[in-house]
Amino acid sequence: MARGRSGEPANAIAGNEPAPVGAGARQADPAATPAVGSRVRHVRPAGPASRRACRRNRVPAGEFGRSMFVIESGRVQLEFGDGRPDKLIGAREFFGELTLFIGNHARVAKATVVIDATLHLIEHEAFETLLHAHPVVMAGFMRRSFAYLVSSEQQLIANLKRRNEDLLVTLDSLRRTEAELGTVQRLVQTDELTGLCNRRGLYMFLETLERRRLPGTDMALLLIDVDNFKQINDTCGHLVGDQVLRAIAGTVQEAGAPCDLPCRLGGDEFALIAQVRTRDDIALRARQILNGVQALHLPGCEQVRVSIGGAICDADNDWAHWYSHADVALYEVKAAGGDSWRLLTP
Repeated sequence: MARGRSGEPANAIAGNEPAPVGAGARQADPAATPAVGSRVRHVRPAGPASRRACRRNRVPAGEFGRSMFVIESGRVQLEFGDGRPDKLIGAREFFGELTLFIGNHARVAKATVVIDATLHLIEHEAFETLLHAHPVVMAGFMRRSFAYLVSSEQQLIANLKRRNEDLLVTLDSLRRTEAELGTVQRLVQTDELTGLCNRRGLYMFLETLERRRLPGTDMALLLIDVDNFKQINDTCGHLVGDQVLRAIAGTVQEAGAPCDLPCRLGGDEFALIAQVRTRDDIALRARQILNGVQALHLPGCEQVRVSIGGAICDADNDWAHWYSHADVALYEVKAAGGDSWRLLTP
């Protein structure tokens, strides 16, 4: 394996182990093929053994370039990455020239020798010598190189613009997906008939209740059950029964404060979870619901009545405990004939 001046394996820079190089490759002018001051390397594609041997000398991506390469013979593959196509170059083409123009230029591609190659390595000292020895030829070389750089820059800008447009489309799609997920989540938590929260929504509300608590308040629960609802369905029909449920749902919602949660537990049973400062606060809500339902006048249904049972809840207990306490009060109202409300005494 041929070695350069520093003693590293030649294909550690331009061999089968890819090494970073300049922005591209161009056809070299016949008269510009370097002979003055250049160093020559004969490089073969490395097999598995030599790849292992030179891995320690591999130059990482982004390494600052020190040399320009001119291919005398063979083939070199340039790998630009980032979705851009690779480029295969051959005799009288060159790459890595940016390091001679601006110095300390981080190489943006990798070069891999794919067919035995002879490369001329041109460093700053040799480049200065060529400028003095062949100024006209070097001026043409630099003009073509700069034209290529401008073209590459324009292509890069176009690619970035296209990617930005793709990113905007992706972001818009993500926003729509987020909105759709939010809609689906609301639907999953909402009772279709009444628009109130359903049991799933109630449980999710309870999971986040600690963050919703108002300082200085207690939790309270009202259970609302429609009196003789089966009779309403049997005599007036299910469509009228649906109207009754929607009307009662609206009444429960109107009685609740912004921090409360009105919900339909299922069938003809509703609930209102409230944050109250005194027992009178929850009693006021119960009376408002009862009076609101008594005032309903629905076509096809002469009279609608509800029974309401409630309790002040211990925040340290769970929903089942809250429900069982309020249900005791509701049972007492039902047993007394309904159309009334009662709060369980703590």
